[in-house]
Amino acid sequence: MVQCEMCGAETSSPKTIKVEGAELDVCDNCSDFGTEVKTQDDSSSTSTKYSTSSSSGSSSSSSASTSSSSSQSRRSDMFDDMDEIAQDYDDRIRNARESAGLTQEDLADELNEKASLIRKLERGDVLPSDEVQQKLESQLDITLTAGGSADDEEWSGGSSTGEYTLGDVVKRKD
Repeated sequence: MVQCEMCGAETSSPKTIKVEGAELDVCDNCSDFGTEVKTQDDSSSTSTKYSTSSSSGSSSSSSASTSSSSSQSRRSDMFDDMDEIAQDYDDRIRNARESAGLTQEDLADELNEKASLIRKLERGDVLPSDEVQQKLESQLDITLTAGGSADDEEWSGGSSTGEYTLGDVVKRKD
């Protein structure tokens, strides 16, 4: 038995449909929400740029094996190289400025920025741009980035089988 990727119901004969560009293996009830895709044999399947784990014929075994190995072989993207700004960046800026004995206007003059920007940063109303962040860190000798967190792994879903379906999130209107 295979689980429907849209509603989560158990089905013995899933249909592969395309919904908004995504191919899903669904039960008969959910097949009306998309257009049916003709499945290819495993021997003649071609790899495409946007292939999904559910596009092969044996979706129950392939999706289970891909979901368990996806956290180890996840492709990197541009956000992996970016540092996250700390939650308490506003307090760090204010405390460092006060420790240095500077007013908001003095700090703004030294950074060649507006005093209103310093006020907004210390209130937490705006996030510093990369340029302003570098200026603040070098002038006040602080770090505004958050350290790497231990929970930087892929989210594994919430169902008992370890897979997460659209049915866990979406409320259907019938």
